[in-house]
Amino acid sequence: MPEEAQAPIEPRQEKPFTLRLPLGPEDRALEALSSGDSLELEGELIVARDQAHLRLLAMMDRGEPLPFDPVGQAIFYMGPSPAPPGRIIGSAGPTTAGRMDPMTLPFLERGVKVLVGKGRRSQGVRDALFRYGAVYLAAIGGAGALYSERIGRVEVLAFPELGPEALLRISVSAFPAVVIHDLRGGDQYESGPKAYRTQGDTW
Repeated sequence: MPEEAQAPIEPRQEKPFTLRLPLGPEDRALEALSSGDSLELEGELIVARDQAHLRLLAMMDRGEPLPFDPVGQAIFYMGPSPAPPGRIIGSAGPTTAGRMDPMTLPFLERGVKVLVGKGRRSQGVRDALFRYGAVYLAAIGGAGALYSERIGRVEVLAFPELGPEALLRISVSAFPAVVIHDLRGGDQYESGPKAYRTQGDTW
């Protein structure tokens, strides 16, 4: 079944802002971001999708420590792809974030501040992002080869038996993304189409 078509995510400025990750305890970088801003991510991302989320939630339920400190972290919902010979990772594009919606709240409660994926989030997730001071970024669907070139190191943190869906830490540089939900409740999936409709009225 084809995925739901998404609204345009036109960046607001010509030169991307740099967002360094993970965020420190006193880091206020997210306050400067607005929905529609174009970013380049630098630093480290935690990679987790469906199966890794389920296992992490089970660890939380058992009161076990997570394989990473969630405070200030960024989680990237990456579509799994085995690494070809001679490469550290395969295609590394985003997967549909909505599948993680029912599992997102516990991560925000524990201090995760940045989520990266593609597609819309539920109203519950949008409300939680606002409540916990976190942002949601869209990566570019269909650009998995480009993203793989922006990854310099890959570390398996847990669940290696999941293969490409294992919990990973990746080091990234000039990793493109667009702010969808900012700290003030902005929503680029709503404001983007409105801006296009307004422009159309003046043509």
